[in-house]
Order: sequence, then structure tokens, then C-alpha cells
Amino acid sequence: MVILAAVTLDAIGIGLIFPILPALLRDVGHMTQVATTLGIMLALYSACQFLFSPILGVLSDRYGRRPVLLVSLAGAAIDYLVMAFAPELWMLVLGRAISGITSANMAVATAYITDISTEEERARRFGLFHAMFGVGFIIGPVLGGVLGDIWVRAPFIAAAALNGINLALALFVLPESRHGKAGAKFDFETLNPFKPLKWALTFKALIPLMAIFVIMNFVGTMYGTIWALFSEDRFQWNGLMIGLSLGAFGVFHAGAQAFLTGPAVARLGERWALVVGMACELTALVILGVATQGWVMFALAPLFALGGIGMPALQSLTTTQVDSEKQGQLQGVLASLVSLASVFGPLFFSLVYFEVRGIWPGIIWIVGAGIYLLALPLMLGIRRRLVVPNPAGE
Repeated sequence: MVILAAVTLDAIGIGLIFPILPALLRDVGHMTQVATTLGIMLALYSACQFLFSPILGVLSDRYGRRPVLLVSLAGAAIDYLVMAFAPELWMLVLGRAISGITSANMAVATAYITDISTEEERARRFGLFHAMFGVGFIIGPVLGGVLGDIWVRAPFIAAAALNGINLALALFVLPESRHGKAGAKFDFETLNPFKPLKWALTFKALIPLMAIFVIMNFVGTMYGTIWALFSEDRFQWNGLMIGLSLGAFGVFHAGAQAFLTGPAVARLGERWALVVGMACELTALVILGVATQGWVMFALAPLFALGGIGMPALQSLTTTQVDSEKQGQLQGVLASLVSLASVFGPLFFSLVYFEVRGIWPGIIWIVGAGIYLLALPLMLGIRRRLVVPNPAGE
């Protein structure tokens, strides 16, 4: 329960920041290229998370889960306080980089759950883990929008307070699940975040599925990068409206993934559930691109939610293509692909939006739909059951 509470508070702290980042950048630098800087900050956050997740994971094996969690939570609380009062842009950029490093503690949290759970309990507990993260990510943007309208830096103070509560929970309630081994060998090779990607090159038969996975996650970064900027430019929304719209998006999306994916896959199969999900999201993107009224963003939430069944269906389809002993390696590769998409997606979409916002802001969603279309021909490369080679005799 302490880990789940920590995950929820961590997600709220992350989501608090999204509605107010554009306004904060203007407040600090009086900038005209807010979209580009925002994309760089989001990409930097994901890059640091990608690089430091394996490092924190290995450190938790070496020194124990609890001390690594305590240090990362304390670092996050201090970092948010610094960002709350940072007078210069470079301080905010550095703060987002540190936030990415500290948020890599999710790898330690999942390792903690593995430590304390039997094999029969793990799937259910990981389901709760993702559900609580989703709940926090729904609450965060709404709360951030409300606080941001009061003072643009207030959400950072709230995020610091939440991480302080997180730290207190871990310090006074959370027991150690895996004590460190003082004599354990520290292998620097395990810190290489690109190692799973090198192994991915052996997945010749899985290339179509992984390519679709990359495209879907790449397009998925567009929402966090552009949503607030587009809402301000197109509909002149304030922080509260942006937060409410993100909250509505999150509620419907989480609900669809939790309650519709299973029945859809059972009735249609993974491949057709994936096709239906992709078709719904494509349709929603095109409608959003031509929307002239703000209520459309709320009305499209159910359609975007139906699009949300595509990713779980794809992940389910992917797991059926490899033998059970390769599942861990496969999930490591997919996690790396998600991180890389989260690095390059915000950069790409923020740069494109900066170029088109003065002409027609909605073009950005049409661009996203066009990239999504690239995944459809790849569906032809998916066979019912693929044989994955055993790389390097492993």
C-alpha cells in the first residue's frame, strides 16, 4: 500500500506541471519560441529517465531498495522547490533534467513489488501499480490547472509537498524488501541503457510489431507536448480548462484500457482490436485538427479512449510471438523503445508546431494522423505466430 500511495503521489506531482509549463516559460524568459523550449524540456526529462532507470535499478540491487527510494524522493522534493522559485530559464531546464533522474525511481518501485510478491500475485499487483499511476495522472493536471491559475509557480510547491509526503511514508512506514549485498560485484555493463536495443536487432521476425509500437508511442508523445499549447492558441483556454480537458482524457482513456480491452480482444482478437483502436484514434486526431470550438476536445475523449485499446492489444499480440523464457528480454526492449520515443517525439512535434501555429494550429494533429498511417501497412507484416531466433546462442 505504501508503494502504491507513493506511485500515485509521484504521478500527481508529474501531472501537476503539464498545464502550466507554457505559461511558466513565458513568465521566466518572455519567450516567443515556447513550443520549441517545451519540447526540449520534455525530451530532456525522458532522456534522463531512460539513462538513469537501469542505474537506479542496479544501485537498488547493490545497496537495497529503501535507501535508493529515499534519496530519489528527497531529491525530487528539493528539485521542485528550486524550480518553484527559479528566476532563470537554465535553472528550469536543469530542474527538469533532475526530475527525470529522480522519476527513474519507478524502476525501483516495480522491483520492490517483485520482491514482495509471489508469481501468482505479480500480475494483479502490477495492474494496481499502473492503475494508481493512472489515477494520479488524472488528478495531477486538474489540480495543476487550478493552482496555476492562482499562481503559475504554485503547482511546483504542491509537487514538492507531495514528494515530501512520499518521503515521509517511505522513511517511517516502508520496510526494506531487499537488503544490499556489500560484497556484490558492480558490473558497469548492466548500466548501459542501449544494451536492450542492441539485442532487439536479433528480433528479425518482430520488426513489424516493434515498428508499430514505436509509431504509436511516438505519436502518443504529442498529447503531453502540444495539448496545452494548442488549447491556449486555438481556444484561449486558461490553466483550469486545460487541466479539466486532460483529466477527462485520462479518465476515459484509463477506463477504456481497464474495462474495454479485455472484451474487445476476446471478441475481435488482438490484431483486429489493434486495428479498431488505431482507426478510432486516427479519426479523433483528424476531427481535432479541424475543430473550431473548445467543447470538441471534451467530446472526443470517448473516441480517444477507444483508441486506447490499441496499445494493450499490441502488447498482448507481441507477447504471443516469443517463447516464455524470452519475455523478460522482450519487455526490456519495449521499455527502451518507449523511452526513445519519449525523447524524440516532443522535440519533433514541438518544432513542427512552432512552424504551423501561426498558419493553422490544428495542422499538428493532422501531421500526427499522417505518421499514424505509416503503421497500417506494417500490419500486413504480422503473422499469426512468429519464430524468434535465439540470439548469440543464448
